Amino acid sequence: MMTAENHLHIESLKVVLGKTFRLYVQTHGYHWNVKGPQFLKLHELFEDQYSNMWEALDEVAERLRALGASAPGTVAELMALAGEPEAEMVQSSDDMVARLIEGHSALADCLRDAFKDAENAVDDVTAGILTDRLTWHEKALWMLRSGSA
Repeated sequence: MMTAENHLHIESLKVVLGKTFRLYVQTHGYHWNVKGPQFLKLHELFEDQYSNMWEALDEVAERLRALGASAPGTVAELMALAGEPEAEMVQSSDDMVARLIEGHSALADCLRDAFKDAENAVDDVTAGILTDRLTWHEKALWMLRSGSA
């Protein structure tokens, strides 16, 4: 039987998936388009980040399936869950880093909310996945902020 807590935590997990997808696409686009004196450092950092998020997408989607829910399967569904789209592709590496800091911060907040929903649903496995993702995004934030200071 699907309780309100279970429904809420499944929906919040879908939002995590959508927001992760958007940040993945954004980071991958920046990887392709970064230029300037920090090119190599940022190109490699962005690749490390989008590669991690690509794997996370699969983990979160498979958790949704394990919970008996469908995982969003189209770009349109994922982007609808992600919220407001990015206005345009930025060109400077400083702007890219600033936008990624915003994206990781927003996703970290989303993960915290989803963690609370998983706890309320007494779903320790999902809570663990979300904690691992939050840990990774907080480290990504630290790395991005440290390099732009």
